[in-house]
Formats: sequence, C-alpha cells, structure tokens
Amino acid sequence: MKRRTFLTGAFTGTAALALGVSLYTPEVSDSPDDTHRLLFSVLIPVFMDGALPEVANYREAFLNRTINAINQTISVLPTEQQQELSQLLSMLESRFGLLILTSSITPLMLRTPAELNDMLEQWRHHFLDMMQTAYIGLRELIVSSYYACPEHWGRLHYAKPTFLDA
Repeated sequence: MKRRTFLTGAFTGTAALALGVSLYTPEVSDSPDDTHRLLFSVLIPVFMDGALPEVANYREAFLNRTINAINQTISVLPTEQQQELSQLLSMLESRFGLLILTSSITPLMLRTPAELNDMLEQWRHHFLDMMQTAYIGLRELIVSSYYACPEHWGRLHYAKPTFLDA
C-alpha cells in the first residue's frame, strides 16, 4: 500500500466518522418514558382515590410528580420485570390489547373512574393468576411511587423520622 493511499483512506474515514458523530444527536428528556404518561394520569386517580388534592393545580403537580417517581421506579426494576410491565402498558394503550384484557375497545382515557375501578376489581378477583398479577403490579407500582415522594407525606400527617438526621 502506498503512503498516499493510506493517508487518503485514513483522512476519508476520519471525516466520515466525524460527520456521523455530528449528525447523531441522542434524545435526552427529563422523563424517559413519556409514552405511558397519559395512561398513568388516568390510572393514578383510580388507585389513589381520595389521596390526591382536589385543587386542579396541586392535583396536576401531584400527578406529574408521581409519574416521574413511577418512571424512576421502573428504571430500577430488573430487566425481566421492566419488559413485562412495558408489555402490559403497551397492551393497555392499544385497542386490541384492551379487547383482550378488558373485553372492550374503549380507550381507558374515555372511561369513567367508576368503570376503571370496576375493571381493576375484575382483574383483582379474576380466576387467571396473570390478571391478578397485572392488578397487583400496577397497584404496587403506583401506590409505592406515590408514597415514595416526601412531598406527599404531608397529606398523611407523616413526618420523616428525625433520628436519622443526627
């Protein structure tokens, strides 16, 4: 190989690599899983009935904070559980998945809280373990993420133990 050919090839390769790096811009967002935000904004009030504030601004802030906590909780789950949860959430967002899980193609966003509560109660007492697991998984994810936020403790009249601060 001639020296000139080697240098031209190295220059061309470096230029192509630099162009590829400059064109690639990964998406960076504060909440990595915005795809299920609408679904959780419908399910959280059903699971947390009475725990959310009635004032619209506070209610929305509590919902957003809980959804961010849910995303953090999902990110620390084992990969297998993340995949199962992602599969369940994707099915709840698709009409065919809803038909399989709830016997109705009406999107969850268009259902009343009473209808959603009935659906979840059917899952809770379903004869298939898979449906009961889906209910428990969603419930534990939402409830634990809600109570994991220290700003929600005030509504429970709960104060952080002070002996840990010393």
